[in-house]
Amino acid sequence: MAKFRLEIVSAEKQVFSEDVQEVIVWGLVGQMCVLPHHAPLMTVVKPGYIQVKKEDGADLYLAATGGFLEVLPDKVIILADACDRADKYITDQAEEALKRASWMLEETMKSAASMDYSAAEAALLRSLEWLKETRSKRPRKRAV
Repeated sequence: MAKFRLEIVSAEKQVFSEDVQEVIVWGLVGQMCVLPHHAPLMTVVKPGYIQVKKEDGADLYLAATGGFLEVLPDKVIILADACDRADKYITDQAEEALKRASWMLEETMKSAASMDYSAAEAALLRSLEWLKETRSKRPRKRAV
């Protein structure tokens, strides 16, 4: 079967770099599947799971807090805000991110000199979306 190179990079590290058969991500209008020979594309990746079908047919699930996806002729690149393997610790990480974002918004609101809440509000909304995705969309095995 045809394959393509998938590279997933976060601010901290290169998360994934292998040849794969397909990748499924959450975009602005829902799930999107990228297969070999997909048309060039650049889009936003919403918080949620990234499903990767590897060369051997195994499925790998990663959890991302959002980012961007670019489809090039020879590879697909996902630039994720944060991304890691989807396991039981991801929900804990999402809850921690929510606590940090809530604290940041609260501290911003306490500061009378600071009238720009947009960064704190965006962090809070992003962490809420990530937590919602990790709780509601558990990785499922594909039906044969």
